[in-house]
Amino acid sequence: MQSFTETHYNDLSHQIIEACIEVHKELGPGLMESVYEVCLVSVLKKKGLFVQKQVLLPVYFKGEKLQKEFVIDLLIENKIILELKSVESILPVHEAQLVTYLKLADMRLGLLINFHVPLLTQGIKRKINDILSNEFENKI
Repeated sequence: MQSFTETHYNDLSHQIIEACIEVHKELGPGLMESVYEVCLVSVLKKKGLFVQKQVLLPVYFKGEKLQKEFVIDLLIENKIILELKSVESILPVHEAQLVTYLKLADMRLGLLINFHVPLLTQGIKRKINDILSNEFENKI
């Protein structure tokens, strides 16, 4: 099986961002996150992408699995975590949430998308799990 390269990550993230822009252009800002999620899943699936929504991520503490789970909004192609927001502004805690999910899921790339902006490109944050590869971060 061929490994997932930086080019693959870039191509996939480009497709995801295009889909987010499509949804945002159609709906505009100001709706609930769940509305954007449902529409985005539809667009991504029509692009032929494998999309999982509300993916449970178990919490471990000192090697013990706890009775608590985080919930990833969308997982695309089992490679990119997509965390959706519809808030006035992205706060450091939102970015930390995505980085934590990346580390716990042992994944490299995540996108934080805030739909509550006039122009969607203003609401996109790309995060890399630097624990996996510092070299990777410099190339994406």
